[in-house]
Order: sequence, then structure tokens, then C-alpha cells
Amino acid sequence: MRDLICKISTGIDSLNFSGINVGLVDERGELAAMYKGVAQNDIGIRTDVLDNIPKAIGMKMLIRSMSPKVISADEIGSENEIEAINHAICSGIKGIFTAHGSSLEEISINPTLKTLINLHIFERIVFLEDKQKKAEIQEVYILNKKTLEYITIK
Repeated sequence: MRDLICKISTGIDSLNFSGINVGLVDERGELAAMYKGVAQNDIGIRTDVLDNIPKAIGMKMLIRSMSPKVISADEIGSENEIEAINHAICSGIKGIFTAHGSSLEEISINPTLKTLINLHIFERIVFLEDKQKKAEIQEVYILNKKTLEYITIK
């Protein structure tokens, strides 16, 4: 997730993509590892970080004050977080979020994540498989906007 945020924020020269503003809510300091207001991990040059704050509150603060094009938060799952994500998406902001679950069926059982799925908030859902501490893509689902169903592409 950190690498993805960094690429979106800094840009990718080979794709002629110069990067965009990213807002990161790092509630437990796992992604940016802030120390005295400075990120110790490379999270990109256009990334604003709010750490040590609940994700739902942080997302709303970023929307109001930082003008991000993308908001990111790790391990979403509470009703307040789902409400904040829905607010961000309705405000025209894209999101990158992680949640615990090993399949579409498994996360559909979680009542709060199921809400986001039923609202068709996610354009893509990616499941990673942990192989010797290196995550590899296991499955990818894309929302078919005509049928509003998720189709597997991998």
C-alpha cells in the first residue's frame, strides 16, 4: 500500500504521470512512520499525512482542508469509516483502502464492508496472497458498471 501511495503521489515517468495529491490517514503510524512531523518512510512528495487520529475523523478533515484527489487508509471496517469513505467518494475523491478478508464472499459477510460493496463504492477489489512476506496478487475483481456486478479478471 505504501508503494502504491508513493507512486500515485510522486508520479511515474514511464507513464508520463506527474502525480497527484494524496491524503493518508495513518491512525497507528504503520505506513508513514511519522517522527516529529516528518514521514520516515517514502510515501511520495504530494502526500499529506494525518496520524494518531481515528480514520473516520481524519478522512473528513482531509476532505475539508487538504484537497486530496485520493484518500488512503489501512484496515477499514467500522461504520464511521464506511460513512467517511462514502462521503469522500460522493465528493469526487478516489480511495485506496485495505481490509481483512481472503475472498469476496468473506468480506461480503462483514456487515460494514458489505455496505460499501452494495453501494458499488469499490471499482476494483484486489486480494493478495502472502508468500514468504512478499504479497502477490491472488484475485482481482472489477465492477461491471452496466450490471453492477463484480467480475473476476484474475
